[in-house]
Amino acid sequence: MIAGVGLAIMTRALSSDLRRRAIAAVSSGMTRRAAAERFGVSASSVIRWVAEWRARVREHALRQGGDRRSHRIEAWSSVLLAAIEARADISLVELAEKLATDHGVRFAPSTIWRCLDRHDMTVKKNGARQRTDTARRRRAARGPVRQPN
Repeated sequence: MIAGVGLAIMTRALSSDLRRRAIAAVSSGMTRRAAAERFGVSASSVIRWVAEWRARVREHALRQGGDRRSHRIEAWSSVLLAAIEARADISLVELAEKLATDHGVRFAPSTIWRCLDRHDMTVKKNGARQRTDTARRRRAARGPVRQPN
């Protein structure tokens, strides 16, 4: 281990009960730092919890992790799906360029791919790369297609 560099420690969600008890202790007259020491959490956490509670925002923790930005591309999913219906062999880069030129919004091809994946779309691989049988190898790629349910 390098001197002065510690190991990364993953944070964990603290219970809502602990948060409520710390807020109750502060509201009954205890200082934020004393409440933090009493409940074994950081002073900055108690300060933030009390500020959120006083602003009537919330007294419970928000969910951790997950997707928080897919709603941006989902607003354009109908445009993407219509473009694929119009031209089945359209590429992800061409879809990104179409959104940029026609609608003035920019998304990476990987973002478009994740959107299509959520809508059960997949890219049909080039037949020459599939080694299962001769007939498949002779067929050309067909572009994005719907996954069977």
